[in-house]
Amino acid sequence: MSSETKLIVRYQETDQMGIVHHSVYPIWFECGRTDYIKIMGMSYGQMEKSGVKLPLLGMKCQFRYPCYYEDEITVKTGVLSLTPTRISFHYDVYRMGYDKPVVQGETEHVWTDESMKPINLKKLKPQLFNFMNNLFLQEGSNERK
Repeated sequence: MSSETKLIVRYQETDQMGIVHHSVYPIWFECGRTDYIKIMGMSYGQMEKSGVKLPLLGMKCQFRYPCYYEDEITVKTGVLSLTPTRISFHYDVYRMGYDKPVVQGETEHVWTDESMKPINLKKLKPQLFNFMNNLFLQEGSNERK
């Protein structure tokens, strides 16, 4: 399962050279991740209200081609790996008219409680973990742990 988030590059997202600034891509990744969680049947807010947070541990980003003001882009988001303590997402950013991703990225997150203490989601919230795991299995990823 993956999500597709459509965005249009805003003027403020570009730098002096007229291309999207590198600091914008993590924001686009967050848009994709938020949409991914929403199409699973809950919002980020609902997940946090249930006592589970998902802070960022790390991020990778590879820039292949630039994006420009008013470009129409699509952020395709999917789960790369899922464990009881962590989840990693993969992002492909496509620019309209390009067949290949212009940017690719990954983020790794840790499951925590409201106090930001790492948790084992499978033990603390088995229903949520099983729900996420079933969706992940539907993706057919080889990287499940």
